[in-house]
Amino acid sequence: MAEGCMRSLRYGMVFFNLLFWLGGCGILGVGVWLSVTQGNFATLSSSLPSLSAANLLIAVGTIIMVIGCLGCVGAVKESRPLLLSFFILLLLIFFLEILSIMLFFVYQDQIDHYAQRDLKRGLQLFGTEGNVGLTNAWMIVQTDFRCCGVTNHTDWFEVYNASRVPDSCCLEYSDNCGLVNPGTWWTAPCYERVKDWIQQNLVALWIFALCTALTQILGLVFSMTMFCQAVKVETFYA
Repeated sequence: MAEGCMRSLRYGMVFFNLLFWLGGCGILGVGVWLSVTQGNFATLSSSLPSLSAANLLIAVGTIIMVIGCLGCVGAVKESRPLLLSFFILLLLIFFLEILSIMLFFVYQDQIDHYAQRDLKRGLQLFGTEGNVGLTNAWMIVQTDFRCCGVTNHTDWFEVYNASRVPDSCCLEYSDNCGLVNPGTWWTAPCYERVKDWIQQNLVALWIFALCTALTQILGLVFSMTMFCQAVKVETFYA
């Protein structure tokens, strides 16, 4: 009976971690693809130049692959140390995610202030040598979200020291259109536009977060149950 239960748990654990590992491979693959094909699209942050979508996906994909591999090997070999390591790592990540969400809501105003200040500082690097990624990122954001500047299109006036904006701020794009009448520019602030987009997609984001949390809880239950069964089996045959 105990062996049959252990076998079922092992198969379930292996299947779960195989899916977990394949998911990590997919995320890592997308990250590598973005890094290779969209290498010039980096980040809007001046203080965190390495914080790009590609780098984040590569890091997350690698972590998921390592944890999934650890759980899969632990289940196949019925190794208590590996199962316990998998459980501890997954539990640590789960608590860090909860802590991050709590800190975000508690310090939301401070985070908003810091983010806007950092983004405005990044505007000073727009179009400068060695900052192609940041430049392309701002051009794409302003074009896709139909906005201009961080909190106002006048943010660009400090960058150019003139009443001028990048061509990506124009209602109809054309060379040097940022030098023409302000009536031909987008005036909506990009920071608020992005926040509005997040608000509009909040349900989808919460569903994704809930699915992620349920997957992690399922992994925790599987690994701890199998660990306890392994201890019982070992004690039974001792």
